[in-house]
Amino acid sequence: MRKVIAIGECVLDTIFRGSQPERSFVGGRIMNAAASLASAGVPVEAVSECGRDGVGDIIVNFLESKHVSVRSIDRFTDGHTALSAIFPAGDNSQEARIINYGSYPPDRFDVVWPRINQDDIIIFGSLYSVEPQQRERLFELITHAVERKAIIVYLPGFQHGISVRITHVMPAILENLEISNIVITHDRDIRLIFPGETGTEAYRNHFEFYCQNLLHVNSDFSTSLHHRGDTQSSPAPATAPGNPLGWQAGLTAGLVHAIITLGITRDNIDALHSSMWSNILSRALQWANACDLPASNCIPANFAAQIASNSNPAQL
Repeated sequence: MRKVIAIGECVLDTIFRGSQPERSFVGGRIMNAAASLASAGVPVEAVSECGRDGVGDIIVNFLESKHVSVRSIDRFTDGHTALSAIFPAGDNSQEARIINYGSYPPDRFDVVWPRINQDDIIIFGSLYSVEPQQRERLFELITHAVERKAIIVYLPGFQHGISVRITHVMPAILENLEISNIVITHDRDIRLIFPGETGTEAYRNHFEFYCQNLLHVNSDFSTSLHHRGDTQSSPAPATAPGNPLGWQAGLTAGLVHAIITLGITRDNIDALHSSMWSNILSRALQWANACDLPASNCIPANFAAQIASNSNPAQL
């Protein structure tokens, strides 16, 4: 069976209410998408790095509990696993206040490369994919995946609370777009990378030149899937997701699962008809809604079991 290789940061998020921590969970759309896919029976390998500390153990144990292979996660000793302290927005604030901690060794991304076969799917992105400290080694692995004819799914958005000068990382972002088959963005990503543009404008002005396929999430969680000049759209949900991170991780996992179960390959992905893209979007939204739970960023066990036990891809 085709496998998924998830390349992204290992980070533990902790939400505070006032001065008290409320709950902690493994953060990031990429690792949570990996966990959902693996729990549904898809072979998944995580490629990342974290310390040999208690926080790193929590992250690795979580991934293993969801059946994600962690053999390509480098467990370093010279540093500390990334942590994010999240203070939800109050009535007078537009966004949560996020403080990031953690330290890495000088020699970054010293990972064991997973085996990559034709039409395997690579998910990568965030600031982790453009930071100079690990960029060269990480991009070498992505380039190898392209040579092996894997499908590349790129999430260019940055974690909230990260301050970055976009001009410094724009060349790396454009390189990532150029080798990608599908890009997944949110309005916040577009505001940071291409200020003043909507998702549709950014697709026409930038993305389409590099990558023909863009799944964009608007601020109200309506979606637009752009491909070869056509657009498939879904309306905003009646109620905004209560867990935006889980919802977006589920959307990514659902899209990847649809690619696998519908038999989409690197050779035919750019020639898909609108009806097929509509099917993909519908399935991605099904997973997103399943992940909109306050206690988890992954699909629930009953949903995972239903997907895993359904042998007919047309019914997944």
